[in-house]
Amino acid sequence: MLQRFLPLLAMTFFICLFIVLMQFLWKSIDDLVGKGLSVGIIAELFFYAAISMIPTALPLAVLLASLMVFGNLGEKFELTAMKASGISLFRIMRPLMIFMAFLATGAFFFQNDILPIAKTKMWTLTFSVRQKSPEVEIPVRSFYDQIPNLNLYTESKNPETGMLYGMIMYDLSRGYDNTRVILADSGRFNFTEDKTRLFLHLYSGEMFENMRDNSMGASSSRYLPFRREHFMDKQVYFPFDANFNRLDEDGMRSQYIGQNVSQLMRSIDSIGHQVDSVGAVYAHEIRTLPYFGISARTETLADGTRQNTVPATVIMEKPLDVDSIYQARGPGMVKSYINQALAKAKRQKQEYLYRSLALEEQAKLMRRHDIELQRKFTLSFACIIFFFIGAPLGAIIKKGGLGTPLVISVLLFIIYFLIDNAGYKLARDGKIPVWEGIWLSTLALLPLGVFFTYKAVGDSAVFNVDAYKNFFRRIAGRAIPRDLTLKEVRMADVDNGQAVDMLLAFLGNIDSQLQRLSHTNSIKKLFSPGIPPELRLELNQLVDYLSNSTDIYTINLLNQYPFKPTARNMAALRSTTISLLDRFGYRHEGQREPVTEQ
Repeated sequence: MLQRFLPLLAMTFFICLFIVLMQFLWKSIDDLVGKGLSVGIIAELFFYAAISMIPTALPLAVLLASLMVFGNLGEKFELTAMKASGISLFRIMRPLMIFMAFLATGAFFFQNDILPIAKTKMWTLTFSVRQKSPEVEIPVRSFYDQIPNLNLYTESKNPETGMLYGMIMYDLSRGYDNTRVILADSGRFNFTEDKTRLFLHLYSGEMFENMRDNSMGASSSRYLPFRREHFMDKQVYFPFDANFNRLDEDGMRSQYIGQNVSQLMRSIDSIGHQVDSVGAVYAHEIRTLPYFGISARTETLADGTRQNTVPATVIMEKPLDVDSIYQARGPGMVKSYINQALAKAKRQKQEYLYRSLALEEQAKLMRRHDIELQRKFTLSFACIIFFFIGAPLGAIIKKGGLGTPLVISVLLFIIYFLIDNAGYKLARDGKIPVWEGIWLSTLALLPLGVFFTYKAVGDSAVFNVDAYKNFFRRIAGRAIPRDLTLKEVRMADVDNGQAVDMLLAFLGNIDSQLQRLSHTNSIKKLFSPGIPPELRLELNQLVDYLSNSTDIYTINLLNQYPFKPTARNMAALRSTTISLLDRFGYRHEGQREPVTEQ
């Protein structure tokens, strides 16, 4: 089993990893194109990205490989032969179950020890690539704004020499109010040797700039002096760092993506203690803050000193008469009181809102650490559950290759991914506890694995199309047709006399059943469960005996007998029996006539 499973697991794993890596490339293509990155930097980024995508590709590979292995065994009847030899499905799966236990253990240590390092390097490299300045590629007849503080327009360009013609530049380095405008007939861009500045060599042009410095106000003068310069050859420098500067990994390593289980637990405890401490301070301030201008009371401490304290609750001897205060003051003072009260309430509301947002950010950070902690374990359980879904399902459907297993695997993985993504968002936003959101997809597929394993052990035809057709036929009240054909080899021939006796006995029982049903109203007859078991057994014996006939018309009449007769088709059952009697040369209303050999 391992020799069959391991090559398929390796093949499907690399296929799934390639697919998710292409998804990463599609999402990051805007950050990579036009940056002039070396092949080594791009290869390093894809290497760390591939390692980071293993938790997504591994469960899908386990599901697809197990489906293909057991589907091939079922399609070639090897699984049937092993079960016929007395080998149970669990015994067949035992080597793979042991291997999956080792794989799940290795997946945990990978999540805990290797994945944080790979994610730290990947995200550090990703942010470094995003901060790198793009390569200077000047378009024609459109403004180019990828150079900081410079907008450039060029009329035409010589692709061989790189010379630009009809240039208009707006230098915004000194602010929009002091924009410098440069016009040139031609020019060329180059970088300095250290690639930290952009060197622009211009020919035959003019430059316009204001003479006002930044210290002068906007309203100092309506007519500002400006300077106009004519030049035939001019050199201009702009700061533009074209080098690739790798960021420090220490900042990313301290985040939740770069921590293992022990570090995450310490971070969660630290953030939780900080949230609780700050929350306790805010709660104490709310309880002890004086309202309505009531001053704090003075208490004498044990050492004789006096300390101002604010009571936790203020108990008034009688309700405050607000109307008397309004009447004692003029209308202007009443309005002033109301405005002051509203302003104070708004200030306090804004202050507490800001504090609540700060606490919510800390709580969200704690949830992100908890999510990363829970995900250290979900990969291992996901691999085991997908194995117990794929292996029994492959034994049930008995289809190998990449066709049916691939379709089923993709559908199941899409369901798993949607549930996992929904649970992650609910846990991240604090709608449900973190462990419920992260384990939601695993717990949702666990009953599916148990169900398929149970059905596969019992050789249940879960995906038998004929079984579902018969089920819906019974619900719709339609009889299940027989499919008898002429036998090429017969164990015994049909004796006409014995066949007529069996048909007469069966016809008599049908007449008795019809007489009993004649005293039953139509509603009870509609919901009647069927004929008695004795009559159904007699029908099956009759069909088994007459199916050895060499007359094709007799075989066609036998096919009119339903598998499960009911009270609703009793009349048709009687008509078919009479037709068979006529076929065997007996008229049920007269005497028996000589029977000819068939």
